[in-house]
Amino acid sequence: VQLQASGGGSVQPGGSLRLACTASGPIFSSAVMGWYRQAPGKKRDMVAQILRVGAAIYADSVKGRFTISRDNAKNAVYLQMDSLKPEDTAVYYCNLLQRGSDFWGQGTLVTVSS
Repeated sequence: VQLQASGGGSVQPGGSLRLACTASGPIFSSAVMGWYRQAPGKKRDMVAQILRVGAAIYADSVKGRFTISRDNAKNAVYLQMDSLKPEDTAVYYCNLLQRGSDFWGQGTLVTVSS
């Protein structure tokens, strides 16, 4: 399984960005797709995850501001990020978890700064 992420960039506080990630390879119906992020000097943390049926969970820090969605036909997952804050600055990684195996995308940098 390979993951290709895109959509990072620089934005001012209060702005929006949309991340996209497409998976290729054998994707099973049980696969969980999601986004993690890692700020400088910090560990990688879960941002949001979504099941194939659409149920999603979010980190408390992004609830109400970020929305994860999934297109099963395209094996794609998206992260709509609104009301961005400087503390959202990090490298964002796409993740796919299936049958006990973790797969990661290459990471895309999101910078929120005035």
